[in-house]
Amino acid sequence: MLSATKLESISQLLQHFKLTHNLNAVKHLHARLLRTGWLFHSPNDYANVIFAYSTISPRNFSLRPLLANLLSSINSRDPAAFNLLVSGFCRNGYSILALRTLSFMHGHEVVLDSYALCSALTASSVVSAVEFGQQVHGYLEKSGWSASVFLGSAVVGLYGRSSLLIDDAEKVFDEIPMKNTVCANTLLVAYCEAKLWSKGIALLRRMPMLELNCDRFTLTAALSCCAGLAIIDMGRQVHGHLIRTVVDFERDVFMLSALVEMYGKCGLVGKARDVFSLRGFNIGEDCKRDVVLWTSMLGAYGRNGHHIDVIKLYDEMLVEGIRPDGVAFVTVISACSHTGKVGLGLQYFESMVRDFGLNPGSEHYSCMTDLLCRAGELEKAWKLVNEIPHGAEIHASLWGALLQACCAHGNINLGRLAVKKVLELDPENTGIHALLLNLYAKFGMRDEIEQVTKLMNEKGLRKDIACSWIAVRS
Repeated sequence: MLSATKLESISQLLQHFKLTHNLNAVKHLHARLLRTGWLFHSPNDYANVIFAYSTISPRNFSLRPLLANLLSSINSRDPAAFNLLVSGFCRNGYSILALRTLSFMHGHEVVLDSYALCSALTASSVVSAVEFGQQVHGYLEKSGWSASVFLGSAVVGLYGRSSLLIDDAEKVFDEIPMKNTVCANTLLVAYCEAKLWSKGIALLRRMPMLELNCDRFTLTAALSCCAGLAIIDMGRQVHGHLIRTVVDFERDVFMLSALVEMYGKCGLVGKARDVFSLRGFNIGEDCKRDVVLWTSMLGAYGRNGHHIDVIKLYDEMLVEGIRPDGVAFVTVISACSHTGKVGLGLQYFESMVRDFGLNPGSEHYSCMTDLLCRAGELEKAWKLVNEIPHGAEIHASLWGALLQACCAHGNINLGRLAVKKVLELDPENTGIHALLLNLYAKFGMRDEIEQVTKLMNEKGLRKDIACSWIAVRS
């Protein structure tokens, strides 16, 4: 039998190997424990060995067969060891193995407690295993765990990640007898991700009646709802509430970013800049503005037509030593497009790969196409689009930008080629058909107009009616 000292030393060794990310050392220790037979005397240490593998190499897919075999070799009915594995797999990117562990536990009559079930629901949410999560939800209902606010929050999170199951998330939330702020935040985030901002506002107004307090996460989600609906009055109320209740909120980059986006989407660029400046007011490394905040401010400028300010702010960003991300490049290239700075836009596009090692995506190619098209360089835009690397994702908006330029400059031949390409990607795109009608109308091509109109009628395509939002004061 293993002594207590020996068991403690094994645990300490594994902990040390995890901290130093020494995979070979874990393999050597594992082999020694197998040869001596010591490993099978302690299910907890066996679980720790498996957990060490997953912690050191959380994304090493070659280890998955080994981990699966180790899991099936555990000879124990102690749920503690399995709980450690389920949570460890979930935290370290092995969501599928977390679900397999729970299935193994259920199949071998290991007791399933709230700890394992909550981790399994989280893993189901990460890999979008909705069907597995629904089975776990059914088990909760049958086992009497449905009243648990922690498990209820996990179920709400699972259903909330799918826009098709938002109604189920609402139902689960309403059925939780003793709600807390965490489960309310989970549903609120689901509303934001599904762009159901009106429902998010309604939930915020229900929280006082449910005797639930607002924390940082609640207020950040509330700002996202206000930004989505462009309701500045409520956004200002949320801003005032967090000033009164949140200590050192100016140090919370995510909250500041949400504020900047809210004011930017409501058209108050000056207020967005004031919030942006809060983070850099105090000199010091801990007060340094990160790329998320810079990108939010760039977006606020770009969204409101302050394109020169976008370019200036981008230069400030580089001076402060912030490494731009793909979103920042989309905004600054778009600003170059609107200001006619073709050469500068090309420099930024080339700088993505050369200086920052970023691979251009569909959004960047769309911005570059728009940049060249606005300058009348249709042939260069066509060449750029056709030089997009094989395997890169191409969106219909890219060809749409080229088609719109063809309409503006009267290039019928290139326009027809662009239409052919975009309809291969999105044959039901009403906007593209409308642009094609405008192109044919510009050249008085009546027969072609009749053909496109007939085709739209056969497909049942109707151009969306434009609308505007207004805020009505009571």
